[in-house]
Amino acid sequence: MSGPAVLVTGGAGYIGSHTCKALHAAGYTPVAFDNLVAGHREAVRWGPFEYGDVANRARLDEVLLTYRPRAALHFAAHAYVGESMANPGKYYRNNAVGSLTLLEALRDHGVRDLVFSSSCAVYGVPETVPITEDTPTDPINPYGMSKLVVERMLRDFQSAHDLRWVALRYFNAAGADPAGEIGEDHDPETRVIPLALFAAAGKCGAFRVFGSDYPTPDGTCIRDYIHVSDLAGAHVRALAALQAGLAPAALNLGVGHGSSVKDIICTVEQVTGLPVPVVNDARRPGDPAVLVADASQARRLLDWAPSHGSLAEIVETAWNWHRHR
Repeated sequence: MSGPAVLVTGGAGYIGSHTCKALHAAGYTPVAFDNLVAGHREAVRWGPFEYGDVANRARLDEVLLTYRPRAALHFAAHAYVGESMANPGKYYRNNAVGSLTLLEALRDHGVRDLVFSSSCAVYGVPETVPITEDTPTDPINPYGMSKLVVERMLRDFQSAHDLRWVALRYFNAAGADPAGEIGEDHDPETRVIPLALFAAAGKCGAFRVFGSDYPTPDGTCIRDYIHVSDLAGAHVRALAALQAGLAPAALNLGVGHGSSVKDIICTVEQVTGLPVPVVNDARRPGDPAVLVADASQARRLLDWAPSHGSLAEIVETAWNWHRHR
């Protein structure tokens, strides 16, 4: 251990592993705590790995006693919106009850600083965009609600136990480590950019476009895509800001402009030099036409800004990762 320990729940997952790399570069020792349900052991390269589940209090106690971390970053969660609709109990048990177990363990071991991986799903279908932190929270699925429940827990633990926290509500994480060491590997894969890349590479069937009649310039949904390394950097900035006295806050993370599904398709074709076979499908219930973040609060309070802002750069890092796996 070369620096202060930080517990990273879900540290073997997509965003968690990229954040572990960023923590290591900033002088911390990230302790990746993961049950490997969705994470990958080979993605843990910048600190120790500890197998465990956030719902297992005894295992949390063992790890906290061993490493005595200065802070915790909490990523461990189920994250499939459709699955949460079909099996809400799974999401409330893991995401909400598991988080409660973690918060009680951190309280009892004197760990006061926590950065929580929240989501723009807490907003539901916003009436206006860009979305600010003052936009009403009204989740339309159990996944989003589970994240909002944890945010409420953070506020209550702040009042009762002096917890210091930042909840980062990020939009569409995308891309891969520019050095190619880690990337996005979900099973099943549901995210737009890897699915478009798979379709271009002939690794799956045609790319499905869910809705081409939205009130947007090209008829397809628009989303705010933020590079995973920029998200990782924001978590490190949030940790440093907390330790410097930042008041607890929920902050949006995004690049502040959107890309449509057709933009994704065109960019994938440009980056790969391959055509993307497309099938137009019906809209999915609950998909807003446009979701774009106003991340000015994070820029101001964390002194943070995305450094991988172009869609082409995001797609290129993802393509390099998938092509060389």
